[in-house]
Amino acid sequence: QVRLVESGGGLVQAGGSLRLSCTASGMTFSIGVMGWYRQAPGKQRELVATITSGGNTNYEDAVKGRFTISRDNAKNTVYLQMNSLKPEDTAVYYCNAVKWGYDYWGQGTQVTVSY
Repeated sequence: QVRLVESGGGLVQAGGSLRLSCTASGMTFSIGVMGWYRQAPGKQRELVATITSGGNTNYEDAVKGRFTISRDNAKNTVYLQMNSLKPEDTAVYYCNAVKWGYDYWGQGTQVTVSY
């Protein structure tokens, strides 16, 4: 089992920044891709960014140039630095880890961007 715990969400004004963290515990060996997804009210969960164990990254178009995903394999932690936040970034952000083809999810952290 892999347990994911997120932190760093909150309320911020448009144009501001937040940094999310997600730490994996338990059977963390052989975790492959880690990433962040988000779900806004009334919408489906969508990919924000992913990063492989080797550091290759992928971003959803709407966040390119504003968000940066990074990873510390020694700490089993993935980060999401979010800059130039917009009200449409408001959502619950979920951490994801893939191990041996199985998806693990965190409990989610709320990010609210006000006008």
